[in-house]
Amino acid sequence: MNILLRGLLLFCLCLAAGCVQVPQPGAAPEAKRATDPAELERLARLRLELASGYFSRGQPATALEEVKAALNAKPDMVEAWNLRALIYASNGEIQQADESFQRALQYKPNNADTLHNYGWFLCQQGRADAADQQFERALAQPQYVNPVRTLLAQGVCQARAGRLPEAERTLLRSYELDPANPATAYNLSDVLYRRGDLERARFYIGRVNSQPEQSNAQTLWLAARIENRMGNAAGSRFYGTQLSERFPNSPEALQYQRRRFDD
Repeated sequence: MNILLRGLLLFCLCLAAGCVQVPQPGAAPEAKRATDPAELERLARLRLELASGYFSRGQPATALEEVKAALNAKPDMVEAWNLRALIYASNGEIQQADESFQRALQYKPNNADTLHNYGWFLCQQGRADAADQQFERALAQPQYVNPVRTLLAQGVCQARAGRLPEAERTLLRSYELDPANPATAYNLSDVLYRRGDLERARFYIGRVNSQPEQSNAQTLWLAARIENRMGNAAGSRFYGTQLSERFPNSPEALQYQRRRFDD
């Protein structure tokens, strides 16, 4: 995945993984004994917290066992169905992931986080129109707190589908809400570059590359390509040199060394 697109999937838990002592992963015998709804909720949250921690550490099989334990305690737990979908998607088990998203939406049809994640999942499967519908539903939720992320995901998805005018409009909306977001600026610049709007493309990528902590091989390579297309050999060389020195082993540096600006 493009390193500037990390974080497009949204899954948040209120507790830090590993901060409590729990039984071994797998079945949740406590859930079989507990009958109090508050206790079942506590057990489910505990298991979900563990699942999130395991998943973030690259242990999807163990994470899935913990998700199953959470759902055993609370079958209507939307966050657990959401994480179950993400785990299956990461394993390439597309049907199970889709079914998990659908189940989450059965319980809460207007859950913006699920709609966002499902939209990105559909985009990854090349189903741009279906993804668009989910993104729009997420953005339509009255008190949705993360429209920037969803507009970014939607814009990237539209660009991948070759719908560049739509992508430009969507990414501009995201940029207006958060002009400091480097992922939005990068992807907007890329769309403008592909549309031949080079001055504006130069402006947005220039803002990213002016901050060393935000720039990377992708942003420097895009800047070099923009300058090359504008006929500015010195500018292209300036960014290409930074790229080669800072990220010598990157695919982008190899492209620059081979002068493959239009690949």
